[in-house]
Amino acid sequence: MEGLSRPDTPVGQSAVSLDLAKMSLRQVNAWLHHDLASQSPPVRRVEILNPAGMHNLAVGLDADVEVVIRGHVGYYAAGMNKRARVTIDGNAGRGLAENIMSGVVRVKGSASDSAAASGRGGLVVIEGDAASRCAISLKGCDVVVGGSVGHVSGFMAQRGRLVICGDAGAGLGDSLYESVIYVRGRIHGLGADAREEPFTPADREVVASLLSAAGIDCDASEFKRVASGRTLYHWNAAHSSHYG
Repeated sequence: MEGLSRPDTPVGQSAVSLDLAKMSLRQVNAWLHHDLASQSPPVRRVEILNPAGMHNLAVGLDADVEVVIRGHVGYYAAGMNKRARVTIDGNAGRGLAENIMSGVVRVKGSASDSAAASGRGGLVVIEGDAASRCAISLKGCDVVVGGSVGHVSGFMAQRGRLVICGDAGAGLGDSLYESVIYVRGRIHGLGADAREEPFTPADREVVASLLSAAGIDCDASEFKRVASGRTLYHWNAAHSSHYG
């Protein structure tokens, strides 16, 4: 297939290079979904070249494989990821790693809005900044941002942790459930029912572990803890003006 090559690798290993300058996006995704599983010896590493900001790249992976994308990607890259370890050597558009199930998705640059939305498991690492609504509706995923995040990040996050090494925009943690948010920098405003709580030694261990997994060098003792005040868990008609 034009655009597919096999770089030299150590004995017993196999790698494939897919070039989007020579293959269509549909061909690349089809190879990842179908042909990858039939390779012998098994392919352990896939490099995708010349992504040129294309949308929906490497979505729905379900394989124990490392995928490296050499350049910027558009909307919804690596969404619904399962088991794969995806690295984007550039920036990412809206909806990065949406609904990730497991594995790791890493962005070497920055990400647009709604990164890791509805993530159910695994780890998402954004080495730069993330725009608004990062980690909304988390359901078990861990997210580590090396820079700052935009407004309403962590909105309705139910399970999982969000670690922000920079600043957080207004409305942080609005309608938060059981997720916990850790912020190193300035918090420009908390959302409804989010509150700052004491940062304990146990929190420091959690942050240190997540920073280590993300490969980000920060002092884990410099963070603040934000969690739910749990006042919105049950509807109270007498306080209906507090909702929304």
